[in-house]
Amino acid sequence: MEHLPQQYRQLFPTVQTHTMLASCSQSALAEPVSRAIKDYHDSLLLMGTNWNEAIEKTESARNEFAQLIGAEPDEIAIVPSVSDALVSVASSLTDFKKKHVVYTEMDFPTVSHVWQALSDYNVSVIPSIDGGLPLEQYEAHITDETVLTCVPHVHYRDGFVQGVKAIAEISKRKGSLLFVDAYQSAGHIPIDVREWGVDMLAAGTRKYLLGISGMAFLYVRKELADALKPKASAWFGRESGFDAPYAKGARRFQTGTPAFISVYAASAALSLLNHIGVSRIRDHVKTICSDARQYAAEKGLQLAAQAGRQPGMVAIRDERASETARLLRKKKVICAPRDTAIRLAPHFYNTKDELRHAIDEIAAIFAAR
Repeated sequence: MEHLPQQYRQLFPTVQTHTMLASCSQSALAEPVSRAIKDYHDSLLLMGTNWNEAIEKTESARNEFAQLIGAEPDEIAIVPSVSDALVSVASSLTDFKKKHVVYTEMDFPTVSHVWQALSDYNVSVIPSIDGGLPLEQYEAHITDETVLTCVPHVHYRDGFVQGVKAIAEISKRKGSLLFVDAYQSAGHIPIDVREWGVDMLAAGTRKYLLGISGMAFLYVRKELADALKPKASAWFGRESGFDAPYAKGARRFQTGTPAFISVYAASAALSLLNHIGVSRIRDHVKTICSDARQYAAEKGLQLAAQAGRQPGMVAIRDERASETARLLRKKKVICAPRDTAIRLAPHFYNTKDELRHAIDEIAAIFAAR
């Protein structure tokens, strides 16, 4: 599977000088994405305005993301962040009689922040068991009174991957809507919202989607979107902008003018990912991560998740993770510490040898302590 980095590494200047393994936080910048950002800048610098072109780029990004997850373009809203997406979703459920919301112990903290701030809802947290979330936990905590279940596709701390389709079946049977946070999966794990039966899914662009901050996508199943009235909606979520009814489909969840520079970047980045194919990316990342986990074990390092649970990430236990990351950066190894784990998160431009090099450096830091 090493042919993928051989084909595409030249598009990423950073990997020529650094070992870039932080895709769970910020991926390396590709030259096509860099050019798109420059195009945005130059259009303003040379022409003074670029509104029509920017709107076209927005639709291009929407179409590319829809293709990536198996949706229709009208089921995709352009939002500033996944946090904003969840706030909009929450604002659309206030008319529902059911007020019970569940999320998991593995969700990113923003999920807790949003729901705990809304006193109108009765909120429950699904606890993890031995670093995982067996389906029995969903059976026990989702009830007939649950209006929405929030789950992460991939756990941000250690890369644990959940079976979303099975969770969706439980959620649907209990009469709950399902919101999936795919920020840690979109771009390196195939997603099919139709096959999985997902009601809502959100992902931002700066991680595995190869973009920059300031933009995210919200998928809302079309039949559901048309029945919802988000309170967090503004002129980009209306049929014709000013003084108009809600737009059809997920567009009604949009608010104001998007961060167009991020839109340009996303359009180019998603085009590259769709050209390569996420299934190919998944196979490559899974292969090199499997090798890296075995190599880490040989070096005496302890993984932060059980074997087989983190196919796209190598998370190594480290009580001084932030300090280790700073030392690695001095060696031009870029990774993403989180709490008590060093996260090595490769993408299609990374090689097996790069992961082994990072592990060697981590082992050397541990030995020197």
